[in-house]
Amino acid sequence: LVYVMSTMMLLDFYITSLIVVLIPGTGVIYTVSHGLFKGPLISIVAALGCTLGILPHIMASLLGLAAVLQASFIIFQIFKILGVLYLLYMAWGIWSESGELEINKPKDNKTLISVCVEGFLINILNPKLSIFFLAFLPQFIPKDTQDPMYLIIVMSLIFMAMTFGIFVIYGIVASQFRTYVANSPKVRQWAQRS
Repeated sequence: LVYVMSTMMLLDFYITSLIVVLIPGTGVIYTVSHGLFKGPLISIVAALGCTLGILPHIMASLLGLAAVLQASFIIFQIFKILGVLYLLYMAWGIWSESGELEINKPKDNKTLISVCVEGFLINILNPKLSIFFLAFLPQFIPKDTQDPMYLIIVMSLIFMAMTFGIFVIYGIVASQFRTYVANSPKVRQWAQRS
């Protein structure tokens, strides 16, 4: 009975994780925009950066930051505000860019590393991930687990693998629409502002 209960909890975790990853958020938007405007390779790098941005949330969960954030509403609010400010900063940069977005730019001043770092920063300040790892994930650990830290690490790695796989799919699908976007100035402007 204990084994069945544990298996059910893990199945619930997998389903919940899949839903959380599938819901478009800032990481998906970042990856899709790179797929649309830079191509499949850059979108994969963006997906990698967003996936690596999950690591600090895992570390915080493992180190018990969940208890600190739960005890201090102010710290959690500061964390969320920093995330929002960073996203607004990035949005303003894109919104205020002069000229039209160029789909097939011959020279790009963004390196693969900077795309990866931006994706990392987007997800490190993502409130959805904070809530998932710091408050939600521990609820899937069965009470009778002998090594809860090991289970948290395994579940976190599974979540990261799901995130990377699904983000790559989003980015590659978006890159398939590059020609359509390239041939329509209105669509380019709409996509840039979106």
